[in-house]
Amino acid sequence: MQRAAATKTMFRQILRQQIQLRTISRPCDVFINHRGIDTKRTVAGLLYDHLTKLNLHAFLDSKSMKPGDRLFEKIDPAIRECKVGVAVFSPRYCESYFCLHELSLMMESKKRVIPIFYDVKPSELRVLDNGSCPTNEVQRITRALEEAKYTVGLTFDSAKGDWSDFLRKASDAVLKSLLEEEEGAGRALQKHKFPQYPMVLRGRI
Repeated sequence: MQRAAATKTMFRQILRQQIQLRTISRPCDVFINHRGIDTKRTVAGLLYDHLTKLNLHAFLDSKSMKPGDRLFEKIDPAIRECKVGVAVFSPRYCESYFCLHELSLMMESKKRVIPIFYDVKPSELRVLDNGSCPTNEVQRITRALEEAKYTVGLTFDSAKGDWSDFLRKASDAVLKSLLEEEEGAGRALQKHKFPQYPMVLRGRI
């Protein structure tokens, strides 16, 4: 048991060191999509602070925007430029068009999204169509929500859960996803530079 715990600790330390060494300076590494009324002072805010302490550039609207900023002018580019998205689903998440728009944009941009189901089950999440959105927009956000619901993520019960354990697991998931994204980008770049000489390239590495 002690050896397994030590191995997990070492694994997390290696991941964090590699991310910190390889992270390219960009406006946003991690975009945190959440419903402020449910999570701003709890899971979303705590996760933002935790990731910031790891020297990651996280985007959280209440932390990353200032009075006078236009929502779509700041949020949409941050989503398109981020490497990984975190979608914090909560009981009142689906009441917000902005939350669903952000989720849709992450999915349409083919971002790796880590779902966090905070005090809510995936089966309880559904788009509320009150007639205020065009049919094509309802279909768009419904597709994104269904895709996210069937993506492996984390669950947390705020009444019974261990906050420190949850934040550790969430941070580890983000770090691992960032590392995989950067490694994937590196392989794609090599393939783009040397498309006609794969065997020669392998032999020289």
